[in-house]
Amino acid sequence: MESIAPLWLWIVFAAFVLAALFVDFVVLKKQGAREVGFRDALNWSIVWIALSFVFNALLWWAVRDVSGSVAVANARSLEFLTGYLIEKSLAVDNIFVFLMVFTYFAVPPAYQKRVLMIGIVGAIVLRTAMILVGGWLLAQFHWVLYVFGAFLVVTGIKMWWAAGKESSLEDNPALKLLRKVMPVSRSFDGERFWTIENGRRIATPLFMVICLVAVTDVIFAVDSIPAIFAITSDPFIVLTSNVFAILGLRAMFFLLQAVANKFHLLNYGLAVVLMFIGAKMVLIDVVKIPVALALAVVLGILAVTMFWSVRSAKSLATCPPAPPSPSG
Repeated sequence: MESIAPLWLWIVFAAFVLAALFVDFVVLKKQGAREVGFRDALNWSIVWIALSFVFNALLWWAVRDVSGSVAVANARSLEFLTGYLIEKSLAVDNIFVFLMVFTYFAVPPAYQKRVLMIGIVGAIVLRTAMILVGGWLLAQFHWVLYVFGAFLVVTGIKMWWAAGKESSLEDNPALKLLRKVMPVSRSFDGERFWTIENGRRIATPLFMVICLVAVTDVIFAVDSIPAIFAITSDPFIVLTSNVFAILGLRAMFFLLQAVANKFHLLNYGLAVVLMFIGAKMVLIDVVKIPVALALAVVLGILAVTMFWSVRSAKSLATCPPAPPSPSG
């Protein structure tokens, strides 16, 4: 697995991630258990997006310096941007599942941010390992690309089929297994994952939430990582665009939590994105789709879906109520 990124850029990236997580945890500890407001979430989302663009500029400069070519630097920078956008978009579906988990367990808003922070750290570790393994597989076996592509197409079709349907955790196999193997208290004990009840140490509902968030991370990593390999095979760009998308996940969660109902059709758009990226991978040796065109297609799909979500929501809101049926 060769990358065009120099060693010093790998070190800068690792240092940046560690520093970002440290600051996030320090801020989290200082604030304590409190609800994150829309304004805070919006400000932090802007910060994370801005930092991602700053890093992309640094990547462009480093690649230009190594390759001596502005064209190569432009291409790698565009790959990062496209991968970042795809991963950020697919994270939306991840967030909707988080919302469902938090609602099901009635997790107080003040406790949600700690769960998300632990989930983000777990996701970074997990995806780093999966990206390295995936990159090695692609380097050794080109046909794996077709498998990844077909998997994304099937996943997109399943997501489209499930979009708009009522979701429930009652039949979730992970939740059923957790309930069988460990006793769980009936109420929360602050932000603790374990509590003492009747003289014995048992798990709190918050621990169940952490476990389900971890399972969700695994499932969505399997979906999203192949998608970014359709854009680039450079492990550095795959990893960095993925991690930068994850770092802003906590702020993005609280931001989307406030406006989730306005984008109720977004899952359909994400399904189309997955099918498009999957088709791009399957046809990679037949039709070469430029990265710039792929970026434009993804942006167009998301823009149309979000616009139609808002428009249909307004139509429903302005629709007059049905007249009462005549009695007798």
